[in-house]
Amino acid sequence: MNKRRSQKERSAETSGRLMGSTIDLLHEQGLTRTTTSDIARHAGVSRGALTHHFASREAVISASVAELLSKTARDLHRFAEDFMARGGSSDEIVDYIWQMMDDRLFYVTMEFLPEARHNPDFRAELIPTTREFHAGLDAIWTALAARAGTDPNHTRTVMNATMCLVRGMISQTVLRPNDPVYYESLLQFWKGQVRQHFPIKPAAAAPDRAEPVRRKSP
Repeated sequence: MNKRRSQKERSAETSGRLMGSTIDLLHEQGLTRTTTSDIARHAGVSRGALTHHFASREAVISASVAELLSKTARDLHRFAEDFMARGGSSDEIVDYIWQMMDDRLFYVTMEFLPEARHNPDFRAELIPTTREFHAGLDAIWTALAARAGTDPNHTRTVMNATMCLVRGMISQTVLRPNDPVYYESLLQFWKGQVRQHFPIKPAAAAPDRAEPVRRKSP
């Protein structure tokens, strides 16, 4: 016999569907083309149900982006904990950041950043979550610095340079898709640069199994 869900559980499920649908649509068709009717339809709820949970289009978008960044930050912290527990190389971190940003995150970011630039209320809502996201990044690189015995401040500089490179690479994919050799060569070059700052060996030696970067459709 199935346990009957509480009103709170049903409400949380509906909110989750609405936020997931918002991120899907921001990625698929962009912010300006996404309406509350589109979001409700995609989530399989009425427009009234949407406005019951979120007072406006801006509210559901900001909540959805905040949830996406929070989830990414939680995943970053888990990766950092695992990295510290088992040991790992800087190559893994570069790969992780590329995969993290390429998995819709950067494309959604490109949609909401122009709105945040011109809308101070929207920007203010996202600043705390963005700080949480960057704290997750910092946790990964701090773990690497502790393992390599390097200066944490210098480590953060390498982190920021890596993020800038990855953002630039992914922005190119809008007009240069389906070119895995190009992106893989850039990643391999940057891994070599980062490795010079953290000359440590992985805990367990393994053969080089570099795989071509698989591009996702923007």
